[in-house]
Amino acid sequence: MTPEKLVLPRYRRDPAGTHPPLGSPGYRSTALRHPRQPPVLLPHLLTEVTGPLLGPGRLAPRDNDLTRRHAGEPVGQRIIVHGRLLDGDGRPVPDSLVELWQANASGRYRHVGDNWPGALDPNFDGVGRTLTDAEGRFEFTTIKPGAYPWRNHDNAWRPAHIHFSVFGRAFTQRLVTQMYFPDDPLLDQDPIYNSVPDERARLRMVSRYDHDRTVDHWALAFAFDIVLRGREATPLEDQEDAE
Repeated sequence: MTPEKLVLPRYRRDPAGTHPPLGSPGYRSTALRHPRQPPVLLPHLLTEVTGPLLGPGRLAPRDNDLTRRHAGEPVGQRIIVHGRLLDGDGRPVPDSLVELWQANASGRYRHVGDNWPGALDPNFDGVGRTLTDAEGRFEFTTIKPGAYPWRNHDNAWRPAHIHFSVFGRAFTQRLVTQMYFPDDPLLDQDPIYNSVPDERARLRMVSRYDHDRTVDHWALAFAFDIVLRGREATPLEDQEDAE
């Protein structure tokens, strides 16, 4: 009897213009760090696809609430960010690890490399994580980040944004994107946001104010779905020529 051949998943390519190119002239630092040679695609064998596993035992009870992990209240506008993780056919992706990291309300990261004169907040570290539920839903309580300056061009300011990282069932299955806020006046001059060629794809990185989920006297709510593949895919980093 011939043993069955292991068939690993392959994915259809997303439409052209969905993801930013690795080299974006407006985003100056890409010229220093993007690959200059074509990628070498290595096959994912059973070890890479199945492990190490990510599960609920790796999460602490308040990992998805960035406002209640310290001795005092963080400074800034409290917000709820919620959404669904979906595949290219609109089906929920359950039990997937979703991480976020962000600047605080003054636009400063708690990082040794961030030393512009925005105030640090001792009650806010800017990192969180959670698992999607059976319907692909995730939710975070956090503080709306502030804009911050960077040295990409003259008087350059990054719009308020939150970084998201999505894991599959193993560490080799990781995707990264950014979420922006509606009606931000800095979006038009931001070369990272505008590095996504397709305008409709760019708009999929902008969250939606959700009044129904806003909690009275507590927090504003913003909805942000992450779609992994297909015509409605969320723009993701380092996806050029990905299989």
